[in-house]
Amino acid sequence: MPPDGQSAAARGVLPLSPDPPGPSALLVFSIDLANPDAVCRAFLDGAKANRTASCRRGSIDLINAPGRLIATGDIHDNPAHLARLIRAAGLLPSDEQPEAPLRPCHLTLHELIHSDRLINGMDFSYRALARVALLKQAHPEYVHTLLANHELSQIIGAGIIKDGIKVVQVFDEALDYVFADEADRVRAAIEVFIRSMPIALRARTPRGDILCAHSLPGLGMMTRFDPTILDRDLTDDDYVPRSGSAHQMVWGRGYDAEQLEDLVERWGVNLFILGHEKAEFGAKFVPPNAIVLNSDHDRGVYLPIDLADPPTPEQAMERVVPLAGGNDD
Repeated sequence: MPPDGQSAAARGVLPLSPDPPGPSALLVFSIDLANPDAVCRAFLDGAKANRTASCRRGSIDLINAPGRLIATGDIHDNPAHLARLIRAAGLLPSDEQPEAPLRPCHLTLHELIHSDRLINGMDFSYRALARVALLKQAHPEYVHTLLANHELSQIIGAGIIKDGIKVVQVFDEALDYVFADEADRVRAAIEVFIRSMPIALRARTPRGDILCAHSLPGLGMMTRFDPTILDRDLTDDDYVPRSGSAHQMVWGRGYDAEQLEDLVERWGVNLFILGHEKAEFGAKFVPPNAIVLNSDHDRGVYLPIDLADPPTPEQAMERVVPLAGGNDD
């Protein structure tokens, strides 16, 4: 365990958002994030919830209209934005009606780790991952923790350099600092949680299916990519760098209209909602039917969707909601 007297930030006991969470937040977030037993239990219980939720179908989560969906882009341990997304999804009571019954809607969450907010050169974003694991356990049918390239890279040890920082390394250094001799046990629990994540969320609507995923395979990957990945369980081979279909899917960039139309034919999807790529203004349209969202930076957004009346891709661009400075309803 870390020595007594270290900062609250290092111990991981800061609130999720800059404002102290209300009483309802304690149900999800009351965890000693420096306690290896509590943290491992959060990840293992979150993994069980991922695998046993009734919405799980092989490698994906499957939901049907009617209902509401909050679709998101990369989070990268932005605590204020994560808190707003959770409230927007109705998973925490509003400040105005703290005792009102929850009216949850579906929420996608992906690319949670590898923050640019380092503490003494270390990345403590395992805390966000643990909180989301608890959130999944609390709301297994509504929280959809999608596999992303940064989570996958963390468990397979692949190097990522972001703004000059070796993000896998500084994440590991934070685990070593907080958990010392127990760090490997925590790493193992994190791996179990990440390997339990679905590759996508598929929403069936009256106007066609919506697929939320971190990304899609790039053009150069399609000859090696197995498009049946949505119809089966993931295997160890799927996670292998460059050759595995899950790896290709979460790392893919550079898809174009022809490829999207091919995947429409293969998968029967009308609208793709993705992350992974930079969207300077929070959202980017990739013709003919893909929307890229970012939820991590100052112009980050989310997309609320009425599954009974889903938007066209063009309408989706008009309906995104800014996160910075936004309300939590």
